[in-house]
Amino acid sequence: MLSAERLKAARLSALLVFFLFSASFANFLARIPQFKEDLDLDESQLGIALLGSPVGAVVAVQLAGTAAGRWGSRAVARVAVVGGCVALLLPAFAWNLASLAVGLLFLGLLMGFTDVAVNAQGVAIEQQLGRPIMNSLHGGYSLGGLFGALVGAGAAALDISTRAHLVGAAVVLSVAAWACSRALLGAEDDPHVVRPGDDDEPPVDDAGTVARSGFARLLSGYRAVALLALIGLCSFVGEGAVSDWSGVYLRETLDSSAGVAALGFAGMSIAMAAGRFAGDRIVERFGPVLVLRLGAVIAATGMTLALVSPWPALSVLGFTLFGVGVAPVAPVTFSAAGNTPGVPAAWAISRVTGIAYLGLLAGPPVIGFIAHHTSLTTALAIPAALVAIIALTAGAVRR
Repeated sequence: MLSAERLKAARLSALLVFFLFSASFANFLARIPQFKEDLDLDESQLGIALLGSPVGAVVAVQLAGTAAGRWGSRAVARVAVVGGCVALLLPAFAWNLASLAVGLLFLGLLMGFTDVAVNAQGVAIEQQLGRPIMNSLHGGYSLGGLFGALVGAGAAALDISTRAHLVGAAVVLSVAAWACSRALLGAEDDPHVVRPGDDDEPPVDDAGTVARSGFARLLSGYRAVALLALIGLCSFVGEGAVSDWSGVYLRETLDSSAGVAALGFAGMSIAMAAGRFAGDRIVERFGPVLVLRLGAVIAATGMTLALVSPWPALSVLGFTLFGVGVAPVAPVTFSAAGNTPGVPAAWAISRVTGIAYLGLLAGPPVIGFIAHHTSLTTALAIPAALVAIIALTAGAVRR
């Protein structure tokens, strides 16, 4: 058993990694409207470009469990988060649709590795502490998104070029990431990362045949992981929609300024940060199932308000309420995956994360395609409908 001081340091380090890799990507997200203008992209083309980051993330999360099992989640998280911050240079120097898409592909690849590795760290720390902490760790992610969004909004308001802004962010954040990730649990202290031969093999008895009780437990674990992945998928579609399209919606549909346009994502980030830092106590008191179901109602209400309001301020409020509703979904879902009986924690996290990232993969281009042929308002109604699935399947997070 590790000392309380060691676990406290690891927890803080994990929170800071969540903060920094979210801040890195949010700096780019806040400047999406400017990229659209500078590269002369329509909604459909922008959707194709934005496809790059979730494609990279989906590929990464399928490999991250194996990488963490070989080198430890600490090593994977440190290299990936620093690389992800440096990778901001790629979209910064994009000159057309293809170069932007490729840059975002590499950025998403590194962010995907970071996501799985630091969530595996969170589950290990949580189990050694004996109490839930995943909401607070994901609160660091939301704070990072808020910080990056506000920096991006400030840069846009001051008319700083996207290139100068992202180069500066890459330098500062990469140095901070290397320094702040040092206290993560090493492989010798992390029993929950995937080990060679653990991630896809069912338990066997001494005769080499599948043990019935173990096999039944494994099948039950697979079913639970599948439902958790569905919940994550529905949540990530909504988060990706607000992250990628709220700025465009506020700027072009409601004719707001560039600075105000960045506040849609900032509002969601503020709400998610506040909800997640309070989330551990709320989940302990009311239970994860009720929290997710009530959150789904709040999220649907918020997105509806954002889309029916003719005023940018009320629309920003709606995106903020959406953030309140979805705030507990990812941490509760990933924690439930990491504690699923019968399957290794990092294996379950990587699979749930991989499917959830399909929401980021499919969401932006589908929304862009629908917006191109109908309207962005119609397209953004999709996340409001999907949160109903979270309410219906929330029982999967019951421990």
